Amino acid sequence: MTVKTILDQKGRDVFTVGPDITVADAGIQLSRHKIGAIVVVDSADRICGILSERDIVRALAENGPAVLDNPVSSVMTSKVKVCNENHSVNELMEMMTKGRFRHLPVEIDGKIGGIVSIGDVVRMKIEQVEREAEEIKAYITS
Repeated sequence: MTVKTILDQKGRDVFTVGPDITVADAGIQLSRHKIGAIVVVDSADRICGILSERDIVRALAENGPAVLDNPVSSVMTSKVKVCNENHSVNELMEMMTKGRFRHLPVEIDGKIGGIVSIGDVVRMKIEQVEREAEEIKAYITS
């Protein structure tokens, strides 16, 4: 199971914003699309950051509500860990666990090509385990 498999099933659409949008506007986008993180890209669709709900809460706690008028570039995570289509589900689990994050942008040819969430990874792992269990049952009964 690879990132490509996940993206082929769930789709490659990614909600993105530019680095100059306000934190408040980015929060509205997160709420509107019912997502937990939004990828920040430059004009060439290159990943320059990721903004999660956690980033917004941290910025509010540290700087108060005035931070909502700041650009997302001031509160986003700029050292973004990315994956590619060839990473396995196990590699994603390890990366997400070590980094303590729930969203991982997929980079293809230097640009955003999708995003994988911890929910996507768990769903794929459960499907894999169920499929293996069915194969074992079929083997035993044959």
